[in-house]
Amino acid sequence: MYIPDSIQSEQDYQNCITFHGHTCMGVTIGYLAAKLALKLLGEMRAVDEELIVIVENDACCCDAIQVLTGCTFGKGNFFFLDHGKMAFTFGSRASGQGVRLLLKQEIFQVPEREQQLATKIGSKNCTAEEQQEYKKLFEQRGEKTFKTGAEGFFDVEKIATLTLPPLAPRVPSKPCGLCGEMVMETKLSPQGRHLVCKGCQQE
Repeated sequence: MYIPDSIQSEQDYQNCITFHGHTCMGVTIGYLAAKLALKLLGEMRAVDEELIVIVENDACCCDAIQVLTGCTFGKGNFFFLDHGKMAFTFGSRASGQGVRLLLKQEIFQVPEREQQLATKIGSKNCTAEEQQEYKKLFEQRGEKTFKTGAEGFFDVEKIATLTLPPLAPRVPSKPCGLCGEMVMETKLSPQGRHLVCKGCQQE
């Protein structure tokens, strides 16, 4: 895994690693996406709900985005769409503007020789020379990609007017008519003569 020292030495990157638990390319992609989005929107880390983020996957990158943007599930300004895409939308409540970042297709594309060597290494059927060749090819590709900066990783779609979700609701809780457990009032649905939680509806 190639990650430049210039990124690894930054304190906010290390904060992401501490939160996530280990260094990986997923966290690095989230870090780059959040940095680029904050720059494009002219925003700082959210203290409350000044920003919103919509992520279209639930991979490692999401942890770095929460750390850098201050958008979290707990605040109600971090939203998950289960699309399986490396795509992230960031929005500013102050300006009403947003930006969607989509990881470029070429980031997923590994040259054939590198793929062949990776397969041989995975099957433990490679020579020491082939291991060195793979390492060299991998690092060269990484260096070339990171030279372009965060902008080289993402297709950028600027959103002039973003439809922002409402602020996180603060509503009372009521007991479910079946299990009796306390539930946010807005999460209860009528079932027969009762207001029922989603867990009881599924059963």
